[in-house]
Amino acid sequence: MGFPSITRHLLRAKDLADARYAEPLTVADLAEAAALSRSYFCERFREAFGESPHAYLLTRRLERAAALLRTTERSVAEICHAVGLTSVGSFTSSFTRTYGRSPTAYRREFRPSAAPVPGCVQRAYGRPRLRTFREEAGTGDG
Repeated sequence: MGFPSITRHLLRAKDLADARYAEPLTVADLAEAAALSRSYFCERFREAFGESPHAYLLTRRLERAAALLRTTERSVAEICHAVGLTSVGSFTSSFTRTYGRSPTAYRREFRPSAAPVPGCVQRAYGRPRLRTFREEAGTGDG
């Protein structure tokens, strides 16, 4: 097996981690997708991407969790499970280690300062107040 072939196999595993991070994937699943033994896969993955397959998968999950914390009101536990993690305690520890603050503190930091304005209100108040043409009162043409 030449180097380009191994790289293609590693990319297949990396793509699997990117696409299906929310599923209960393991390093063994990634190695199987790469069609390599677990130990050989781990060595080659770290060599090619600079981190272990486990660290890569955890990073993908934490990045997605951070996005959900910024953009949704889902609970920390719901987000933990939505990104494929099972232990809220481990999730909180990993998140805090990676982002320097707990998931709750992270969310608080990114909370919008005001409630969003509904579209119907934006449209009603965004309409022009003055007409751009003059209507003649009392013209009975029509």
